[in-house]
Amino acid sequence: MENIKKLYEKWCSISDKIRFLLVGGYNAAFSYIIFAIAVYFLGQENYQICVALQWIISSVFSFVNQKIFVFCTKGNWIKEYLKCCTTWAVSYACNAIILEFIVRYVTKNVYIGQIVSIFIASVVTYVLFKYFAFRHRASH
Repeated sequence: MENIKKLYEKWCSISDKIRFLLVGGYNAAFSYIIFAIAVYFLGQENYQICVALQWIISSVFSFVNQKIFVFCTKGNWIKEYLKCCTTWAVSYACNAIILEFIVRYVTKNVYIGQIVSIFIASVVTYVLFKYFAFRHRASH
């Protein structure tokens, strides 16, 4: 158990940007798979419903990963989860708007559009998570 704790402490000493990139990549892949499955079953014409389902399903998974493995925060589960919900609302809106723009004006391929949308929304999400949802208060 002590080795796991030391490994976790070593992990948390790595830059949060690198941790976010690694864990966020995993979360993004998980989210994209949910999106692709939803599109497969609901059809490409329902891509906005699919992106909403993706965000709803992946949010809890993402919260746990962000809290434990990216920002390494302790306690405040409910408070941080509620802040994450706000962050996800902004990220979802960003994702949905970008996806709509890409599908209408760049490519009709919703799969490619969603890859680009997830990448851009991930940057927004990182900033909101770091400075809002999982912000560390400075100790005096």
